[in-house]
Amino acid sequence: MEMLLISVILASILLIPFALKTFSPYVWMDILYFRDLLRILVRFVSRRRSRPLFFVLDRFLEQTAAHPDKQFIVFGDESYTYASTNKRSNKIAQALQSQPGYKAGDTVALFMGNEPAFIFTWLALAKLGSPVALLNHNIRTKSLLHCFNCCKAKVLIAASELKEAVEDVLPSLMEQDVTVLLMTQHCDTPGIESFCDKVDEAAGAPLPRSLRSHLTFKSPAVYIYTSGTTGLPKAAVVNQNRLLTALAVLSSNGVSASDVIYVNLPLYHTAGFFIGLIGAIETGSTIILKRKFSASQFWDDCRKHSVTVVQYIGEVMRYLCNTPKRDNDKHHKVRLAIGNGVRAEIWREFLNRFGNIEVREFYASTEGNVGFINYVGKIGAIGRVNFLHKRLFPFSLIKYDTERDEPIRDANGLCVEAPTGDTGLLVSKITDIAPFVGYSQNEEQTERKRLRNVLKKGDLYFNSGDLMRIDNDNFIYFQDRVGDTFRWKGENVATTEVSDILTISDCLKEANVYGVQVQGHEGRAGMAAVTVKEGAQFDGSHIYQHVVSYLPSYARPRFIRIQNAVELTGTFKQMKVKLVEQGFDPGHIQDPLYILDDSEKSYVPLTAEVFSCIVSGNIKL
Repeated sequence: MEMLLISVILASILLIPFALKTFSPYVWMDILYFRDLLRILVRFVSRRRSRPLFFVLDRFLEQTAAHPDKQFIVFGDESYTYASTNKRSNKIAQALQSQPGYKAGDTVALFMGNEPAFIFTWLALAKLGSPVALLNHNIRTKSLLHCFNCCKAKVLIAASELKEAVEDVLPSLMEQDVTVLLMTQHCDTPGIESFCDKVDEAAGAPLPRSLRSHLTFKSPAVYIYTSGTTGLPKAAVVNQNRLLTALAVLSSNGVSASDVIYVNLPLYHTAGFFIGLIGAIETGSTIILKRKFSASQFWDDCRKHSVTVVQYIGEVMRYLCNTPKRDNDKHHKVRLAIGNGVRAEIWREFLNRFGNIEVREFYASTEGNVGFINYVGKIGAIGRVNFLHKRLFPFSLIKYDTERDEPIRDANGLCVEAPTGDTGLLVSKITDIAPFVGYSQNEEQTERKRLRNVLKKGDLYFNSGDLMRIDNDNFIYFQDRVGDTFRWKGENVATTEVSDILTISDCLKEANVYGVQVQGHEGRAGMAAVTVKEGAQFDGSHIYQHVVSYLPSYARPRFIRIQNAVELTGTFKQMKVKLVEQGFDPGHIQDPLYILDDSEKSYVPLTAEVFSCIVSGNIKL
């Protein structure tokens, strides 16, 4: 009897793994995730308790001391070790201190594309205790001034190739007594100082810690700009505490000092800055830095530099899959791809085409207080929901009325949770562990992202503006964005900003801007339903020149629809839902339709033949 009992116990133990795999197939990966989450929390708490205070810069200095001669940045034919990067940043900091319009701790705006000087300058400013506004190098005139002003910067440091863009706004900057520095050896424009010559002459000695002794964990570290529903970009405040939490992101994905990370997403963007730069500082990895993404050069670069980790947004995966197939498509050392926004079918095609690469899809936003990571590798999901995650970062999916553009509430005025499997608006509770800092100089927009009385009276949640769905296996899927912002070419496009630009043209009276789905493309392409001013005619060439002058390429409407009047709701809001559903098919729309044509430098009529070529993939947008 005793032997029989022992046999039964042994058999049961042996059966447990098979039972778990059958009924709880993800339990082991959940356990590993919990372990990683616990390790991250322990490290974070340890750093938070360090005295003097420990910031991201201190981690960089630790890495420099540990392996000074290791490559940190590779940029084309240029290569910089941790030590040489540290020294160059010291020289920039000392040169900046000699500028009469600057003192340590002043906010500085950085107007620069992907290049080593971006990283050197950010590190220099961190050593001086200065918050840094990371300006999108594609913006111009009104948007550039707005972004600069809303962070109250005292200094603008710009790349040499952006001299003309700076000159366009220079009178306004001079009125504000802004110190304008150009990364060049010589500049003859009054009001703009050359800076590289001064950096070269500066000493490279370390800077005293006392220069940043005023910093706390609540101090702004960087301002990262995000498009909003009211038009012009908003400056999301990323404080020192938020930046410290970002340190753990790459290490939690199994990235180590032996990895080589390919960074071709813009450093002014959350993904490039947080995951690429800050993540590499945490792990002590090497960065292969590119000015911009190039599908044709991507894999050759990876092979040349023995890249092991790449970043992506949904469009990047699609562009890579659309390149001509080559015999060496699977000949590379890339083992991990980290990013967000890839569709399930592109995900599958990417793996089939380029080999067994682990894809770590995640969800997060610049200003948001909740994130998810697909640590299981479930194709199509942005993450996996579990009790520990929800305990630490309480969130909910609530029912949302897309027509009224507001959450659905019950008779008690509380929001209604969406059932499992249904789509709902993602909201996350604002707590000490998961704070929402908001936007610089924009309390109105900050308040609009706060949602009150969600699940009980008096509670406070962050409104993500994103519609999600959770399935029966607890995987969460991104469905769509709500409001007036859509995503195209990996960038958020604010419809009101584009509308404002269109209506200051000579011939357009009103413009209702929205995004439409295009087969074979990620995100939504911009489309504008417009009315023409009385007595004027639609001039495709003039409008083309107008949008090219004022808007970056991703924000320019691909399609224009001429209407007699812009339809409004009962509360005088522009109606978009029906327009979005109708799309851009000339076979179903009686209004005149036009498409942006870069080769003709004009908006030209959108014919049935052109529409067919877009749908078939013969014309790429």
